Amino acid sequence: NNNNNSYLDCADAECIIKMESSQNTAGSLYKQVSYVSKEESKRRKIEADEARQARLDKLKDQKLLVQFVSDTGDKQGAPLEVPHDIDPKQLGLLINNLLENEEDDLPYSFFVEEREIVEELSSVVERLGLETETVLAIKYRPQAVFRVRAISQCSATISGHADNIVELYFSPNGHNLASGSGDCTVRFWDINTQTPKMTCKGHTNWVQCISWAPDGSALASGGLDALIIIWDPSTGNEICKLNGHRKFINWISWEPLHRAKGDKCARLASASKDGVCKVWTYTRAGAKLDFSLGQHTKSITCVKWGGEGLIYTASQDREINVWDAERGVLCRTLKGHAHWINSLSLSTDGVIRMGPYNHKGQLPFPNESLKSNATKRYQQAVKDRPELLISGSEDHTMYLWNGSSSKKPIVPRLTGHQRPINYVSYSPDGNLIASGSFDKSTKIWDGRTGKFLGSLRGHVGAVYRLTWAPDSRMLITGSEDSTLKLWSMKTYKMIKELPGHSGSVFAVDWAPNGATVASGGADKKLKLWKQ
Repeated sequence: NNNNNSYLDCADAECIIKMESSQNTAGSLYKQVSYVSKEESKRRKIEADEARQARLDKLKDQKLLVQFVSDTGDKQGAPLEVPHDIDPKQLGLLINNLLENEEDDLPYSFFVEEREIVEELSSVVERLGLETETVLAIKYRPQAVFRVRAISQCSATISGHADNIVELYFSPNGHNLASGSGDCTVRFWDINTQTPKMTCKGHTNWVQCISWAPDGSALASGGLDALIIIWDPSTGNEICKLNGHRKFINWISWEPLHRAKGDKCARLASASKDGVCKVWTYTRAGAKLDFSLGQHTKSITCVKWGGEGLIYTASQDREINVWDAERGVLCRTLKGHAHWINSLSLSTDGVIRMGPYNHKGQLPFPNESLKSNATKRYQQAVKDRPELLISGSEDHTMYLWNGSSSKKPIVPRLTGHQRPINYVSYSPDGNLIASGSFDKSTKIWDGRTGKFLGSLRGHVGAVYRLTWAPDSRMLITGSEDSTLKLWSMKTYKMIKELPGHSGSVFAVDWAPNGATVASGGADKKLKLWKQ
C-alpha cells in the first residue's frame, strides 16, 4: 500500500503496525515499521503491575492523613489519620460521627480530586499518583437516603394518541401522568390500570409542551396554535385559556409553590416563538396577564422559574435574560453562546418540581399546608447552596451560571460534544448535570464546578431527551434510534437497554416516586416501564 499512512494487522504483533512512508533525497520510497511483539507487551504489562503493587505495598506500611471537606469547601473537623485500606463504608461512619448525625447510616459519597472512592482509599491515591506525606482532602457529598430500583421491563404499551407524542410528565406526587401530542390533544393516563383516562381537546394544532403545577392542582399545555390551556387533572375539563402570544408556545414554567402568594400555584410563565415571555395569573373565573418580558429579538426556546424569585429566559438570539418575577424587571443578561440556546436547567429543578411531596409521593409534614411543606423541603434541599443554571446550545457547548449574582459564567464554557446539544438536566440532588446531543452521546458533569466526569456512549442516533432517577443514582436516555438506555452514575456504564419503540423517542420521564418510567415518541405509543 503506497498511502502515506496505512495500518496493517500483523499476526505476530500485539498492536496494529503503523507504516509511515516518506521520500528520501534520491526520490526512492522507504517504509519504517515499528511494532511491539506479544512477548515485549506482556513483559511491559508485568513490569507495570509489579510497580503498581510495589506502590500499594508501600502505602500499606503507613497511615494517611485526611481532611474532610464539604461541597462548599468548608473543612469538617481536624485532619485525621486513617488506615490506607479504609473504604467508603468506614468513611461514612467517620463523617456521620464528625457531623453528629442522629442517624449514623446517612449515605455519603467521597471524592479525591473529583474521583469517587469506590474501593480502598489507597487505590485512588495510587492511581492519581498523590503524595502521601501531605494532608489528603476528601470531599464528602450527601446522597439520597432512599434508593430507587432499576427499571427492567416494559409493563404496558398503550395506544390512544393519533400522532407523535411530543411531551409527557408525571405529576409532582408521581400518581398521575399526562402527555401532549401532534394530534392536538392532551391525555391523562391511569398508572394503576395502565389505560387511557381522559382526552382533553381544545388545541387546534400540535401540542408543543405541557407542565404540571408544583402542587398538582393543574396542568398547562401550549401549542402551535399560540394558545395556552389550563386543565383540571381530576376531571379533564378546561379551566381557562391564556390567549396573547402571536406565535407558537415553546415552553411553560410554573411559579414554585414555596413562592406562591397563597396556598396554591396560580402563576406561570410562557415562552413563545414571538420572542416574548408572558407571566400569567389564573383562577377558575379566568386569567389575567401580569406582564410581558420582551427584551429578546428572536424566538424564546426555554423559560425557567427559579426558587429565588427569578425567571430565566433563553433565546435563539444567543442570550439568557434574568428577570425579577415580582416586578417583571430585567436584572441582567447572560452572554457567551455563539449560537441559539436549546435548553436550560436549574440546580433546584428537582425539589421545585415535586413541590410539597417527598420521594414516596406523600406530604412529609401532613398536619401543615402544602405551601409550608414545599417551603421546608426547598430550604432543606438548598441550605447554603446557590441556585445554579446550566445552558446547552446549538454551538455544541454549555455554560454554568450563577444568574442571581453575576453576568459571567462560573467557569469557562463546557466543551466536549461534537454536535448541537438537545437537552440539559440537573440531577434531583443538584450534584450532577447530564447533557444529550446530536452526536449520539450523553455527558455527565459536576453540578457545582462543571468538571467533566464521563461519557455515556451506546446510542446510534441523536439523544433527544433524558430523565434522572429520583435518587440521582441512575439516568435514562431516549434517542432517535428508538431505544431507551439505563445508565449507572457510579460507573458511567449502561445497566440495561430498553428497546420496544418503533420510532424515535421524543419524551421520557421518571416518576418522582421512582416506581414507573414513561416514554413516547414517533410511534404514537405510550410505554410504561417498571422495576
